[in-house]
Amino acid sequence: MGVNSAGIVPMTGPGGDLAGAVVLVTGGASGIGTTAIQMAVASGARVVATVGTPAKGTACLRLGAERVVTYHDRDFVAEVMDLTGGRGADVILDMVGGDYTSRNLEALAVEGRLVQIAFLGGARAEIDLSRVMRQRLTITGSTLRARSVADKAAIASAVRTHVWPQVEGGAWRPVIHATYPLAAAADAHRDLEGGAHVGKLVLVVR
Repeated sequence: MGVNSAGIVPMTGPGGDLAGAVVLVTGGASGIGTTAIQMAVASGARVVATVGTPAKGTACLRLGAERVVTYHDRDFVAEVMDLTGGRGADVILDMVGGDYTSRNLEALAVEGRLVQIAFLGGARAEIDLSRVMRQRLTITGSTLRARSVADKAAIASAVRTHVWPQVEGGAWRPVIHATYPLAAAADAHRDLEGGAHVGKLVLVVR
């Protein structure tokens, strides 16, 4: 899941791919989260997802997650360790950052990988570097906004080659919570800020 040469963030397990790997997806009910769950499952991974509500947890289970953690009242590190018999996750796809970062490192297996794609909880974190060294952990991240047009074109081409066939073949599908006419963009933003959605909110331009 990911193409390094094109700049797509790699999400690989210990064997170089996701087959048999345990993947933790934070914000599993988000647009990115629902996609990540399906892509990981299609690649043979076992997925744990963190969610804000039981309803979102149910949605993630339907998408193929093996376990969901409602982060308000359960410890995702403990849940990952329980699922893996104390080994930890091979890959964590995190959108929170901040205080989650040190907890993410606790949840990783030896030679695990933390992939940072957002920092809704803050861009700064204090971590235990000795854990990173002892467990030979990898911390990586990516964002498209700062990339050049050429880089973005290469990524789009790689997605077309490696990812789009999965969608066309029905391995997974984007989750669309609702669509809105462009004139109702303010309504879409209000719904987005309300946080009850699962998947993407789409503006339709006619």
